[in-house]
Amino acid sequence: MVIVGGGPGGYVAAIRAAQLGLQTAVVEKSALGGTCLNLGCIPTKAMLSSVEALETARRGAEFGFHAENVTPDYAAIVSRREKIVAQLRSGVEQLMRARKIAVVPGAASLRSPQEVEVMRNGDRQRLQARHVILATGSVPAQPPIPGADLPGVVNSDGLLRLERVPERLAIVGSGAVGLEWGAIFAALGTQVVVFEMVDRILPPADAEISAELAKILARRGFEFHVSATVQAIESADGGLRVRFATPDRGDQAAMADVVLLATGRVPYTEGLGLDRVGIALERRAIPVDDRMRTRVPGVFAIGDCVPGPQLAHVASKEGEVAVENIAGRTARMSYRAVPFCVYTHPEVAWVGLTEEEARQERGEVRVGRFPFRFLGRALAAGTREGLVKIVAEPRYGEVLGVHMLGPHVTDLIAEATLAVAMEATVDELIHTIHAHPTMPEAVMESALDVWQRAIHKP
Repeated sequence: MVIVGGGPGGYVAAIRAAQLGLQTAVVEKSALGGTCLNLGCIPTKAMLSSVEALETARRGAEFGFHAENVTPDYAAIVSRREKIVAQLRSGVEQLMRARKIAVVPGAASLRSPQEVEVMRNGDRQRLQARHVILATGSVPAQPPIPGADLPGVVNSDGLLRLERVPERLAIVGSGAVGLEWGAIFAALGTQVVVFEMVDRILPPADAEISAELAKILARRGFEFHVSATVQAIESADGGLRVRFATPDRGDQAAMADVVLLATGRVPYTEGLGLDRVGIALERRAIPVDDRMRTRVPGVFAIGDCVPGPQLAHVASKEGEVAVENIAGRTARMSYRAVPFCVYTHPEVAWVGLTEEEARQERGEVRVGRFPFRFLGRALAAGTREGLVKIVAEPRYGEVLGVHMLGPHVTDLIAEATLAVAMEATVDELIHTIHAHPTMPEAVMESALDVWQRAIHKP
């Protein structure tokens, strides 16, 4: 088997294939770990951890200590980030060696459904395989905004290359990428302004969670313009001028030193030779069924290059599903219980249906809420912001969706994901004993609140 791409979809698929006794090669033109490890999830989380420690030190008096002259060292933050990335990348390389998985450097192209050509520095190599998995990932979208190619206008990859903290950062797009980078630089003293084309930030999230997050981030210095159309980016006064318009105030402008284009990502399929084997793209993605099979026998596709959530953990699961089917087993991919995480301060996480989606799909629903400010563990940790919200079916209490804003909710979402996946009821969450004092008690209290029985909510 040949896997094209060594990101979280490709390398996990390779390891699972090795476990099942399949001879496997991974073709990777850049670095093992893909965008997530090298340019996305891990680098940003390392930097977010650094600025979280910085913010805690600045609040030292609240915790009973005094830290004088706490200042960030951006070069040291970047150095720590790169060390973490290098360590994890080395770990993936070691896993490949331990499983005797061949890693072939270069750019891959399909010559036939059973033959992959690899190009590197002008040299060609052809690999034969009974099955091929395409795991080529995605690249940042380039919106058609005049001036988007000016110096200082960057995507998320380019922001990693900044050598200093900008005084002013404009962000086009308020999804996870835009808000996380905004959180990093706001904590480092940057003036952050965010433009969002729809009427609220973080559009995929539950509307109530989105509104509460906007209030919290605004208190931390974020400036938001929603229902905003970015018309152009121009060089002006030694910086960049972003021209935009909103329905209530018309044409406006904002100045920035750096502009981040965070308008999503698009599947990367360039040079794969898909037309040569008869694979036609649909909305720029490779169409697959629930076994991750393309229309061409023997060719599978997973991760960001196929339709569906562009998330590392989704890609990994799709990789396992593809390999299970290649090995003669039966596995099907379900997207019913996919956790979404945003690592701002405070964090956001959700799984299942939003309240709006549930009402549209089911009609009547019941909703339980529990704010972290009533939770002992949260007060002890000095993290009072946010809440847990459960959306449930009204008769039996099936958990339809769980939405969280607050401390470490990207960890708490695991319990909620299991509940949605298992079609659990709020009573099953209620009857599960939750340790005290812990953050997950907010999940139990929110479940109780569905029946208006929360213990610690006034």
